[in-house]
Amino acid sequence: MSLRRSEPFHTTRWTCVLAARGDSEVAKAALSDLCEAYYEPVHTFIRATVRDGSARDLTHAFFATLLERDAIGKLERGRGKFRSYLLGAVKHFLADQREKSSAGKRGGGKTDVSLDADSDGKSGPATVAAVRKAKSSDPPDDSFFDRKWALAVLGRALDELAADAENVEQFDALKPWLTGDNPACSQAAVADELGISEGAVKVAIHRLRKKLRALVKTEISQTLDTGDAAEISGELDYLIRALG
Repeated sequence: MSLRRSEPFHTTRWTCVLAARGDSEVAKAALSDLCEAYYEPVHTFIRATVRDGSARDLTHAFFATLLERDAIGKLERGRGKFRSYLLGAVKHFLADQREKSSAGKRGGGKTDVSLDADSDGKSGPATVAAVRKAKSSDPPDDSFFDRKWALAVLGRALDELAADAENVEQFDALKPWLTGDNPACSQAAVADELGISEGAVKVAIHRLRKKLRALVKTEISQTLDTGDAAEISGELDYLIRALG
């Protein structure tokens, strides 16, 4: 009987953060990169919840706490996706803001905010200075956040694909067939504009889609606690469904 060799462990930004519990400089840099990359889904989620124009300040406060304090110190490997962790953390943050608002408190005091959280509701304490009293409603469904997250993943992959494009004019002309947008003209018209055959346009689109898919999977892998190909493909399929 042959023994199956164990799969090599793949380091991602999220596994780096989890392995070091956020204590090392490398882990802090990895967490900072992840927060910068996915700032907009969090901001949009908060903006859909609060109604008094404080969304940007609250988003800054949320991420400042996440980056400056030991908010992930109790997290363990196997907690899964950074997407799930971040959604759970921001939901706890917003719940705390609602509690603060209903208690009639106004800015300047301290507020306990649970940031050691996943979307399953498990949490631990962290403290953040309250930005201001926020008038809020119930947060939107998780699917709202997941769609914004999927758009952020796609946007980052498209930016990288554009940066690597050898022919910027051709990339811009073919981009609608990569994003699912309605093209302003037919592939035949684009071929005439670019001075190539329609067949060459189809081949170029196919190659760009293949590169884009690979870049999206690479981006996704950085937000998981495993480099397993099946896990990455599963997350990709989920985000495609989230985009509708």
